[in-house]
This record gives sequence, structure tokens and C-alpha cells, in this order.
Amino acid sequence: MPQFANGTARHGYGGGVLLDRLGRPLRDLRISVTDRCNLRCTYCMPASVFGPDYAFLPRAELLTFEEIERLSLAFVDLGVRKLRLTGGEPLLRRDLPDLIARLSRIEGVDDIALTTNGLLLPRLAADLKAAGLKRVTVSLDSLDPEVFGQMNGLNVHPQRVLDGIEAALKAGLGVKVNTVVQRGVNDAGLRELWLALREQAVVRFIEFMDVGNHNGWNLDSVVPSREVLTRLSADGTGAEFQPVNPHYRGEVAARHQDGAGHELGLISSVTAPFCGDCSRARLSAVGVLYTCLFADQGTDLRAPLRAGADDAALRELISGVWQGRRDRYSEERGEVTRERKVEMSHIGG
Repeated sequence: MPQFANGTARHGYGGGVLLDRLGRPLRDLRISVTDRCNLRCTYCMPASVFGPDYAFLPRAELLTFEEIERLSLAFVDLGVRKLRLTGGEPLLRRDLPDLIARLSRIEGVDDIALTTNGLLLPRLAADLKAAGLKRVTVSLDSLDPEVFGQMNGLNVHPQRVLDGIEAALKAGLGVKVNTVVQRGVNDAGLRELWLALREQAVVRFIEFMDVGNHNGWNLDSVVPSREVLTRLSADGTGAEFQPVNPHYRGEVAARHQDGAGHELGLISSVTAPFCGDCSRARLSAVGVLYTCLFADQGTDLRAPLRAGADDAALRELISGVWQGRRDRYSEERGEVTRERKVEMSHIGG
């Protein structure tokens, strides 16, 4: 039976907090619903690898909505309070609002969010909101059509993403924007992007990370967050931005505000790792549980689920994985080598 921080076992929520080997609680679950995407971003699914002949997962291998709901119940029973749907591109999963409606009915879930490239939001935003989705995080790396077209791999114009953001806001969804910053690629247009979006959304600038196996990562391509801040400021010093206290322990973005109260976030996995507060588990589209974005292996939950495991057995399996967790790859980067890491397209960002 799972053991918790207060020394008691729990059936149902309430009670203690499930901790890993480093004392980190299980609070967030990121659920991939598909490995497919309608873009080929160079840092995630480069077209040279994920081309026309790439074999994506057959539908029968994906977790069904019923299976996702049941596993989510088990995670919530063990302390998860926030759910985030990812991909691939999650809006490609047929009838996704039905899944959100299922998850929104789970007692104990405080927040349901979704990470998307935004291309399908004009068609789906209203239905997602009605189903119970609270907010979206939209990826947009540049407002320059040429730069963005090269980064997304398919020459998709940034206006299509901006239209998705507008649709989300119109539907009443909260919106954040994620921008992956690469030196010599899109770093020259960061201030332009922030100025254009700061009235609509919180923009979060992410250091280019060595996720997966195909994005050509090297340290020279990383623009440190402290440099990003200077590039965003009017005088080039960053002095106009003041740090803001985090909303909660484990918040990945360091928050800053300018004098007018416009907020931005800096996600510094490379130069200022935040592994010590990481409370996130990740579930792949085929039901593999990963405890780190940079994991090289995971735990299959689909097999026992389809073999008839009851809820108690699923909780026992999940809690055992979490209690044995000691991942801190970003803090160990350069000291450890993982030859084959899970692809970001399998577990989201």
C-alpha cells in the first residue's frame, strides 16, 4: 500500500503527500494523447526524421479515453491536482473535448490545461472551453514568417497561430505562449514578439533543451535566460523587469514584470535547473509512465491495465515508481550520458 509523507497509507484523496526519493511530491500529470503533429518543428519533430514515410502509432496502441480517465483517477488518488494534455499535437486526437469532459468530472482535479501549436484552435476552442478546459499554452517561436516557417518545418505562417490565440481568448480560455529560443535562429526577434503579445498573454521564453535524439542540440545554441531578459528590455540592460514570486512550489517559469505590470516567464532548464522542485509525471500516448522529460526508459501502465489490474494495483504500481524516483537530469547535464532519450513528441514538453 502506498506510503505518504505523514506515514499513513491512503485510499482516496486527502491525507498525506506521496514523495519521491528527493522529497518531491506528485502533483502534476502530463498526458500525451497522440504522437502525431501537423508541424515539423526542428527542435521536436524535424522533417528529416519524421517524414512522409514515418510510421506513427496505430490507433489500437493508443490509450482509449476510458483508459486515460481510469489512469488519471489513479494519479489523482495519489495526489495529482493538475492535468495537462499534450502530444504530438493533442488537437489532432479525434473528439478531444469528450476526453476533457471526462477528466473535468474527476473530483480533486483543480486545473486542466493543454499545450498546442494553436493551428486548430479556431475550430475547437469553444468546444474545449465548454468541455471544461481552463487554459492553453500555445507554441510560437517567431513573428517573422521566414524564421517561423523554417522553425516549424512546413513554412506555416505565424498568423495562423495568432488566429488560434485570438480564438482561445474569445472562447474564454487563459492563454500562455511558449517561445523556444535558439541562438542565431530566432533570438533577434524576441522583443518584437513580446511587445506584440504582452497585452494578450504571458509569454514564456524557454532555453533550447537537449530533449529527444534528433534536434541537433549543442550548448552554443542556448541563449541563457539572463541574456533573453536584456534582449527584451528597451535599454538592453533588463533593469525594467522585476522578479515576481512564484504561484506555487515547482513552478517552472521564473516570473518577471515590467513597470506596467506585463508579465513574462523564463524557463531556464539549462542554466538554472529546477529539478529540485519538479512534481511532474508524464504519461505517453501508449500508456508508458515517465518521471522525467529527459528519461531514457519508463514503466508500462497499459499492459497491466488491459490485463485486468484493479484500481488498487494501478495505484500501487504508480506509487512505487514515484517513490523510487530520483531523476534530476538537468542538474546532472554534462555529468551523465543518456544515449537514447524519449522523444518529446511522445510525452509533450
